[in-house]
Amino acid sequence: MRTFKTALFIAFLILSANTVSAQYNNGYGGGYGNGYGGSGYGRSNQMNQIPSTPSAPKPVPVEETAGKIVAYYKKELNLDALQEVVVKNIYIKSLKKEEILMKKEISDEEKKEEFKVLSEMTEMEIKQVLNKEQKEKFKNLIDERNSKMEARKR
Repeated sequence: MRTFKTALFIAFLILSANTVSAQYNNGYGGGYGNGYGGSGYGRSNQMNQIPSTPSAPKPVPVEETAGKIVAYYKKELNLDALQEVVVKNIYIKSLKKEEILMKKEISDEEKKEEFKVLSEMTEMEIKQVLNKEQKEKFKNLIDERNSKMEARKR
């Protein structure tokens, strides 16, 4: 009977030692009282320093977008410096109108129609700046772009 009581006592000690150790997170901190270091009540929790919501991506400025478009057309149409400036200003104006149109509270069909009109107006303004050869190349580029867009819809 004495060996049984001794074995029971040893088992009780082992089990209670695990319970005590669990209260202090096995010495790795984070438990009540924080007896072994880590992040306790008196210290800032580093997880709180991370923003809880991801920030929205910053919109690309219209000037940058217009610059990329004009760089493409400069290469394809051999634009001179004056044409480059005028075409860039046309695209800046057009892109700003697109931003306003995107924020409008109208149906998607109406937006689609207004985008189409805006695109046609922009193309007409650009054609006024181009010479005959450039107009032909520009028309081909627009037709090519439109055919690619139609192919994507299918």
